[in-house]
Amino acid sequence: MPKISLAALAQVAEYFKVLSEISRLQVLNCLRSGAKNVTEIVEATGLGQANVSKHLKVLMQAGMVRREPRGISVFYEIADPMIFDLCEVVCDRISNRLLAQAQELEQFRLREAENHRSQS
Repeated sequence: MPKISLAALAQVAEYFKVLSEISRLQVLNCLRSGAKNVTEIVEATGLGQANVSKHLKVLMQAGMVRREPRGISVFYEIADPMIFDLCEVVCDRISNRLLAQAQELEQFRLREAENHRSQS
């Protein structure tokens, strides 16, 4: 891996910090299907209007979401669809890790059952 400056690492950390909040992930996931206004996001996520607005502001400042005025409404959409590729990589890693843990637990359970039978 090439050497990365502290300033660049700080920006990477800030980007992941934005993604570390579950409500923001809900908003991003909601926008995956296309542009929506705040009311639609509130209805889809179950979050409060003020909460959605706050998270949209953070997501816009991070360059993940952009706003588009349409008549008297404002719609929000994903600014960089690559964000979903990143989320899929993370989800795949978590899924693989959970699967490996489940397999380890099953092997442990089988060994314990075998030990119990051999002691009886």
